[in-house]
Amino acid sequence: MQTLITNARIMAPTIVYESGWLLFDGRKIISLGANPAPSVEGATVIDASGLTLLPGFVDVHVHGAVGHEAMDNNPDALHGMAKFYAQHGVTSFLPTTWTESRAKIMGTLSLVAQMMGPQPEGATILGVHLEGPYIDVAKRGAQREDYVRRAEPDEALAFLDVDVIRLLAMAPEYEENWWLIDECRKRGVTVSAAHSSATHDQMQHGIDLGITQATHTYNAMTGLHHREPGGLGAVMSRPEVACELIADNIHVHPTAMKILYKAKGPEGIILISDAIRAAGMPDGEYRVDDDRTVIVKDGVVLLPSGSLAGSTLTMDRALYNFMAATGEPLEVLWPCASLNGARSAGVAGERGSLEKGKIADLVLVDDDINVQMTIAEGVVVYRNEAFSG
Repeated sequence: MQTLITNARIMAPTIVYESGWLLFDGRKIISLGANPAPSVEGATVIDASGLTLLPGFVDVHVHGAVGHEAMDNNPDALHGMAKFYAQHGVTSFLPTTWTESRAKIMGTLSLVAQMMGPQPEGATILGVHLEGPYIDVAKRGAQREDYVRRAEPDEALAFLDVDVIRLLAMAPEYEENWWLIDECRKRGVTVSAAHSSATHDQMQHGIDLGITQATHTYNAMTGLHHREPGGLGAVMSRPEVACELIADNIHVHPTAMKILYKAKGPEGIILISDAIRAAGMPDGEYRVDDDRTVIVKDGVVLLPSGSLAGSTLTMDRALYNFMAATGEPLEVLWPCASLNGARSAGVAGERGSLEKGKIADLVLVDDDINVQMTIAEGVVVYRNEAFSG
């Protein structure tokens, strides 16, 4: 079944079609270009009415939403999350784990292995982001202290052998974790430095071993000082490292976002939500795991200790906030919400940009990045009731 989107401002990789069209057949993009649009017999036509067509957002670091989390190990939870994310322009995502027991983590990996792929009325599940348990206890944030550990081959290889981990976040300062960086590299799994007290030199060594990403940059890492540049200085200065960013104006000040952008450019920033089950829910108290809760007030998620514990951010707002912080236009920053995440998840060959032959993961937005329609793998999974196209 062919579908033709017309009268759209289209963000293609090397050109912006101020008034253009895009044709897809089933789940693949067939062609795109500037108006006038071709006449395609039998095609469904969607009139974008001047809205902007972007590649669907790719969220590689997201724990939950609308009362659910990935580690609930419940199919309904993953379905509910996928549906909510699609309403905010996400077409694919990596359900993200916490530091937990081996059995609980294995349960999440096994469930995702069964459910990977398109979700009804929702975003596609690409695999798993394993955040922890191989982190530093001093920088654990909301991660559980009693389950923080080093990477023992028996456990870590069992996790990898499920073959759903696409991104693995760990603390690189521990020698016991170094073998795992190499193992992930061999398997095509992206390794991110996370929840780490690594010094500048320790982080540099981890990057030399194969780390190519930094988890929620600025947060849960050693900061920049002019005599000890810290883990932050190392990841900012190495061009091969892409930096995740929670652009909610809570975790990171807008000026700090702008500084990071100046260091990394649009190809080096991966916008993430790091959302938990409270995303899309009213303020209140929410369960983190079996015996801990967080308080959400004005959208800010805090542990009883006062520490930040994830976010209620959505990817559409992340992109809007990042544009405001940097002063850069959408045509420059769109890869931060899509293509860069696709690279992180190892799927940039088929997702993350509007190109012939790629999967039809699309989102229509207005000038304020409010989502009007989301198409995942060629299927309309969300349409704003006010959008008549």
